[in-house]
Amino acid sequence: MNETLQSLQFSSNTLFLMLGAVMIFAMHAGFAFLEVGTVRQKNQVNALVKIMADWSASTVVYFLIGFPIAYGINFWMDAGTLSNLFNGKVVAGARGFDLVHCFFLTTFAACVPAIISGGIAERAKFWPQLFAGAILAGLCYPLFESIIWGQYTFFQDWLNSTLGAKFHDYAGSVVVHSMGGWLALPAIIILGQRIGRWTYGISQGIPVSNIPFLALGSWILCVGWFGFNVMSAQDIAGISGLVAVNSLFAMVGGILFALVFSKNDPGFVHNGALAGLIAICSGSDVVHPFGAFFIGGIASVIFIFGFQWETEKMKIDDVLGVWPLHGVAGTWGGIATGIFGQKFFGGMGGVTLAAQVAGSVAAVIVAVSVGTLVYLGLKSTMGIRLSDEDEQRGADLSIHNISAYPERDIRT
Repeated sequence: MNETLQSLQFSSNTLFLMLGAVMIFAMHAGFAFLEVGTVRQKNQVNALVKIMADWSASTVVYFLIGFPIAYGINFWMDAGTLSNLFNGKVVAGARGFDLVHCFFLTTFAACVPAIISGGIAERAKFWPQLFAGAILAGLCYPLFESIIWGQYTFFQDWLNSTLGAKFHDYAGSVVVHSMGGWLALPAIIILGQRIGRWTYGISQGIPVSNIPFLALGSWILCVGWFGFNVMSAQDIAGISGLVAVNSLFAMVGGILFALVFSKNDPGFVHNGALAGLIAICSGSDVVHPFGAFFIGGIASVIFIFGFQWETEKMKIDDVLGVWPLHGVAGTWGGIATGIFGQKFFGGMGGVTLAAQVAGSVAAVIVAVSVGTLVYLGLKSTMGIRLSDEDEQRGADLSIHNISAYPERDIRT
């Protein structure tokens, strides 16, 4: 009887994680179409191929290097042993739990190059960026993951003893999104502005190519995000309806605030939903739904004005606005957990603002340092930017030798 119950538990948990992994994998289609709808037509094919290639490279390097770094579990053994691996130990009937656990966490790691892709779109070389994404997803991201969620506990232990609580990041506002956004910032700056984006210091706005594709990308991401957040329990016994409803309220908070503060701009409305979901990842298990609503709403405002300030004041050519959307809104999500997670605001408690600030700032420092090192290294060795001629032709023809609409091109 006990063996049957244990087998059922393993099967349920493995299925639970697999469903979450598939939902988050589907989100990468959302990343792709969000970028496709934002870039010009001559770069749409490149956007689609980049996200798929980055996903594939991230899967291999995270399986071989990243997961072992973060959790101390490797897969250098025969398939029979792998099918019974549970938390690094051989347990009869484990149903390949560790393998699916790795698949689930791969979907998180692969978000990092997908985020960066949107910021450096339309002028980056293909192979150097694929290589950079592999380094970040397979080595740099897992190192930070290991000290927040994984096997190395010294940082969390120090926060707990010094600031009264560990850094709380339930589903990755900071570990995934803030890291991705802040890693993207030095890449965007080092790569430089697109040709024609500013002329004699005057901003020349480049319009998005396809609002329906942009909206489709946002919708796919919104749906998949419930797997991102709810399945972060990583155990069916830990599933929480609070996480689901908080994700919903943060999303709609982001949308409604964007409607008002952007004066109904469709790009900001669809990205406002994502800003809300990014920010709630950290505290979705400890805040009240009303708190989640304001966390998401404030994140949306951060994105709207952050993107405008970034482009018009700082002249940073961040095509999809990934730094304010993922980087700054993700940092806000980590800090907001320390505010709205308090019982005074209807939260569950167990968090401190000081620990949340410390963990969030640590991610910024690590990401900016690593991003600068990686992209300066690639710039000085492989080169990271398309030639002026290739950029003006578009990445589709320059890199992939085909456009998004080949039949139309033949007729022309």
